[in-house]
Amino acid sequence: MSDKGVGGGKESAPEKGFRTPGLRGAQTSTLFRAFNPELFMKPNKPVMAFGLVTITLCVGYLGYMHATKENDLQLYEAIDSEGESYMRRKTSKWD
Repeated sequence: MSDKGVGGGKESAPEKGFRTPGLRGAQTSTLFRAFNPELFMKPNKPVMAFGLVTITLCVGYLGYMHATKENDLQLYEAIDSEGESYMRRKTSKWD
């Protein structure tokens, strides 16, 4: 019976020394875990997909707004005295 106890002690030594990969196996404080919960949770695929779609739509909207602002600069084609045309920004009479 003492042989089984000695054998059991040898089997538990590698299990005790086994560390989980990443920060889950590291010694961290509760404050660190509270401020960095994403390091200790399993990845959540639906939430990641929702976040990726949301970020993509936001960047696309910003690109759209930038493109429409460039088209709305109130430019017109002016012709100088020599007959050449060029783009000119509309100005106010108050400027």
